[in-house]
Amino acid sequence: MAAFKLFGTVGKVGLGLAITGGVLNSALYNVEAGHRAVIFDRFQGVRDVVIGEGTHFLIPWVQKPIIFDCRSRPRNVPVITGSKDLQNVNITLRILFRPIANQLPRIFTSIGEDYDERVLPSITTEILKSVVARFDAGELITQRELVSRQVSEDLTERAATFGLILDDVSLTHLTFGKEFTEAVEMKQVAQQEAERARFIVEKAEQQKQAAVISAEGDSKAAELIANSLATAGDGLIELRKLEAAEDIAYQLARSRNITYLPAGQSVLLQLPQ
Repeated sequence: MAAFKLFGTVGKVGLGLAITGGVLNSALYNVEAGHRAVIFDRFQGVRDVVIGEGTHFLIPWVQKPIIFDCRSRPRNVPVITGSKDLQNVNITLRILFRPIANQLPRIFTSIGEDYDERVLPSITTEILKSVVARFDAGELITQRELVSRQVSEDLTERAATFGLILDDVSLTHLTFGKEFTEAVEMKQVAQQEAERARFIVEKAEQQKQAAVISAEGDSKAAELIANSLATAGDGLIELRKLEAAEDIAYQLARSRNITYLPAGQSVLLQLPQ
């Protein structure tokens, strides 16, 4: 009987400890690093208090913690809009965002836990359409840095009204419609053909100038030769004849296929019978 009483007592103590442990476990919750918590009270609603990192107590079945990630997170938002000259533009905006910690109760009450899904796509589309409409398609390419800066400034100001901080805003993708792309390609081809035509014209002009310079040189040479003949008479011609004959004799002397026969002498050639 004593053993049964002991086991009964141990069982009751164990059950009490289990119940107590369960109650304590349900009364504790953890807030991880980089996170914040908002408490929802069944009687008071959302409390205007933000809970920081660590382990905290709550009233079981009455209070419920809602955990928010307050670290910067990336999100890509694709938008199709029109430029100032009515060209279709496909833009993808990459945003690094995080909530303002002390505004989490308001964010949870007015927007909800999925605030990024509800807010970012709509305000990003609104701002991109507004900014892109100020620029032509060509300006969106040549002034991309200015476009990105204006989008960042306007979007940061707009997001702040919803309790969001934008750590970085950048244009990661920018393309145009098929018609505009084909027009740009045709323009580039036309520019290349114009450059080629200009090169041909410049080459012809240079060849023309070279021909004029060559003709002027020949004319000057002929004038000098004429002056020399007028001054020296036939002596210059005889000198050129001697120089030419000397050059011919030198070339013939170096050739193995040339045989010299003495002038005025008979030479007997022994030919085979």
